[in-house]
Amino acid sequence: MKQEEVQKCCAANPTTADSKRSVVCETYQEPVQFEYLGLLHSETCMMKRAGQKVVAGTEAPGTSQTSKRQKTSLYGSGLEESNPCASMDWGSLPHHVILRVFQFLTLVDRARASSVCRRWNEVFHIPDLWRRFEFELSQPATSYLKSTHPDLIQQIIKRHADHLQYVSFKVDSSTESAEAACDILSQLVNCSIKTLGLISTAKPSFMNVSKAHFASALTVVFVNSKSLSSIKIDDTPLDDPSLKVLVANNSDTLKLLKMSSCPHVSPAGILCVADQCHGLKELALNYYILSDELLLALSSEKHVDLEHLRIDVVSENPGQVQFHTIKKQSWDALVKHSPKVNIVMYFFLYEDEFDAFFREETPVTHLYFGRAVSKAMLGRIGMNCPRLIELVVCANGLQPLDDELIQIAERCKNLTAMGLGECEVTCRGFIEFVKMCGGRLTQLSIMEEVLIPDSDYSLDRLHLEVSKHLGRMWFPDMMPTW
Repeated sequence: MKQEEVQKCCAANPTTADSKRSVVCETYQEPVQFEYLGLLHSETCMMKRAGQKVVAGTEAPGTSQTSKRQKTSLYGSGLEESNPCASMDWGSLPHHVILRVFQFLTLVDRARASSVCRRWNEVFHIPDLWRRFEFELSQPATSYLKSTHPDLIQQIIKRHADHLQYVSFKVDSSTESAEAACDILSQLVNCSIKTLGLISTAKPSFMNVSKAHFASALTVVFVNSKSLSSIKIDDTPLDDPSLKVLVANNSDTLKLLKMSSCPHVSPAGILCVADQCHGLKELALNYYILSDELLLALSSEKHVDLEHLRIDVVSENPGQVQFHTIKKQSWDALVKHSPKVNIVMYFFLYEDEFDAFFREETPVTHLYFGRAVSKAMLGRIGMNCPRLIELVVCANGLQPLDDELIQIAERCKNLTAMGLGECEVTCRGFIEFVKMCGGRLTQLSIMEEVLIPDSDYSLDRLHLEVSKHLGRMWFPDMMPTW
């Protein structure tokens, strides 16, 4: 039967699943030993403990051929004559058809399906199914997250390490989970990983791992992969020597590097990456390692156009961090070399720590203020950020921001998104801002308590007036949407 006919039969007869199970059992007479049965047994035990009904999908090895045929007739009684799918050999489907089905299944479901017959088990181990994998590591006593079964991890290392290409590790807040991730990395000696991500779901647990252990694990991947194109390792004890190993083995392929909140990396360490990885298109880092030299290196003739630069400006202890200033000439060189670059800055500072920023024209495109920002700072943004596309202000004082918003609307001609949280704006001032921006404001998220009714506009009239200038229906938000 052709593949198209099989698909039509299955679509027209959703009751085929039971018949399929019985035909498969009839086709394969002798018991077959499959891997990952320990994983399936563990999943079954978990279901039993949770009080779920577990339906057996395989026959006991001693079951006779006659009883199997009887069960087949019971399941499929009256179906074979009316349903051509009931008599087909599901175990003989082409590999590429089974592979396509497996790609839509979760890992546990694929493991269950692999125990049906030898052919399906062979497909289970096809490299295409193992190119992308996320290891989930958590401690059951302290976390609600699911965890990848240890038996499966060992089988992956044993049989599929050289197939892994897109790998990520999601760990909970425990140091044990982060150390387990490092142990797995240390065993990927035959890997050819292209993308690597280390994700802490709660507090940055990788920071509790010893720097030597973490560096040793990364070195294994950096040295053996030689084709890394994307690395996301925020909030980790990454250091300069590890970056040098990365560059020495992957300088021709690296295109994305996200390493915010890596306190052991120095400006010299990230400069080494920019000097030698000329294909780098996306970079995320903390402001303290941003330098004029780095921007100039990213602007060299050998370097491709930078597409995305994210800078986190963070202060945990007010008054204890002295922020340096980046020269206007360095910013200008970057924009001249990469005119379409998005420069995103996240600020988590206190009001008296903004003195070093936006004194001169700065080509930032996206600005996010997670803490209070002063009126004077917003005024400087209106004066010196002509490339601004998006602005989000989570908090401000109790003084209306009418003049600052109007100045931003007047000078930031590319502004298309605005979000305001704990601020104050008069209804008249807000309408004037929207009127100046017009339909280019594709995203406008303003908390209702931000808007102060005045003698000209009430909140009811405000949404009608704003909707008219935007060209679409608009209402203020009841809660932040950014």
